[in-house]
Amino acid sequence: MTTTAPARPMTTAGPVRRGPASRMAALGRAELTLLLRSRAALFTAVVLPGVMAVSMRGLVKSLDLGGTGLSIATVLLPGTLAMALFFSIYTNLVGVYVTRRESLVLKRLRTGEVRDWEILAGGALPAVVLAVVQCVLLAVGLTVVLDAPAPDAPHLVVVGLLLGMALLVVGAALTAAFTRTAESAQLTFLPFMMASMAGSGLFLPREVLPDAVAGISAWLPFSPVMDLLRGGWTGDLGGMDQGRALLMALAWTAVAALGVRKWFRWSPRH
Repeated sequence: MTTTAPARPMTTAGPVRRGPASRMAALGRAELTLLLRSRAALFTAVVLPGVMAVSMRGLVKSLDLGGTGLSIATVLLPGTLAMALFFSIYTNLVGVYVTRRESLVLKRLRTGEVRDWEILAGGALPAVVLAVVQCVLLAVGLTVVLDAPAPDAPHLVVVGLLLGMALLVVGAALTAAFTRTAESAQLTFLPFMMASMAGSGLFLPREVLPDAVAGISAWLPFSPVMDLLRGGWTGDLGGMDQGRALLMALAWTAVAALGVRKWFRWSPRH
């Protein structure tokens, strides 16, 4: 007499749940693939910061920096790093967020387990990594070309870059909220970028501006980032000024984040 063992009940494994880091990494890899396919975006992010550094060198040489404690190197180096952040992160991500929204990618992503902030952060990862690489290469290259000394306070440079990247990622999302089409995304980033170039001291230090203009410009969103970057090279940014720049940069980032939470649209406007 033979007996057969009872059949074991079939078990089906549930869906594998991934954490925020793995979800953002997956989004980042997908966005990196698209970035590498876009020659225009790569040219803007990789080539333009170096071109700006070369073109602005003549302007910086013509400035009267006497009595400001600045030199050509301490003006050009922080300004070039700031431009790398703008071209690699801000101008790039405005177009990315608008294009993904208009093609319904953002709307489809929200139907899954990915949180809203993970979608925005994951999409920004390739731009942030590109900005970091750009800043390292530009800092080393310009230090050699300009025969510039190393930063007196390198920790301020690092803090300034981190705050600048955070501010520009959130700022790009906020700008995208008011950008209707992918075509208009090529223009809507200009007001903030031009205001920062003129008033925040990217290549025209606030020390050479009239006192009234310099006082107003000090309150622009990107001004505290420039204070930290330039203070990192000169080493003359005191403790109180460091704290003020840090708090001001965080405050502007928080304000922009609140704006994104209130106004960012995940589907096209009809």
